[in-house]
Amino acid sequence: MGQNIVLTSKDGFKLDAYRADPSGKPRGGIVVIQEIFGVNHHIKSVTDRYAQLGYLAIAPALFDRVEKGFDVGYDGSAMDKARGLAGKANLDLRLADTQAAIDVAKEAGKVAVLGYCMGGSIAFLSATRLNNVACGVGYYGGQIAQVCSEKPKAPILLHFGEKDQSIPLTDVEKIKAAQPNAPIYVYLGAGHGFHCDERGSFNAEAAQVAACRSQEFLVKHVG
Repeated sequence: MGQNIVLTSKDGFKLDAYRADPSGKPRGGIVVIQEIFGVNHHIKSVTDRYAQLGYLAIAPALFDRVEKGFDVGYDGSAMDKARGLAGKANLDLRLADTQAAIDVAKEAGKVAVLGYCMGGSIAFLSATRLNNVACGVGYYGGQIAQVCSEKPKAPILLHFGEKDQSIPLTDVEKIKAAQPNAPIYVYLGAGHGFHCDERGSFNAEAAQVAACRSQEFLVKHVG
């Protein structure tokens, strides 16, 4: 369904992105932010899924500045390399590249930023720091607790797993205390990556409930 495009960030850097268009007039735009594994098969399938729901969906390759075309699965060696790249990727530049995707997606109307893992944190920061963001939806963003006192300029929705080995529930409680007006859900028995059906931590029930909540939120704030 989708196609590869090139985005231009504010500093002139050109990064790749995966774009999926709806069959009819778009309801709005969604910028889908990757996990640390790149714009891989799973992220492309999520992007296609939101296009099927009627949105112009764009997934920017936020690791292009450190390794062009990075795209891996979920085995142990891939995890090690992905973590290494994540440590090299500058946050401000990732946000600038996200803004480049937002600037294209807004041709469809209001824009949401929705992300997973690393992308969940970027989705939160997009709602606090970036322009033309109608709402942010974050799944198990591990860095949110460190910046949770930032004031959102747009509504946010956050999903966490009760059994997430990398995000303790104390972090989730910290985020809830800092963002009392935001819907923040914890899914019993779910671990990190519970939304991804290509990971061993996939939890079908939690993924379905979270997806329904996300779609309702997007309809309310984007269209």
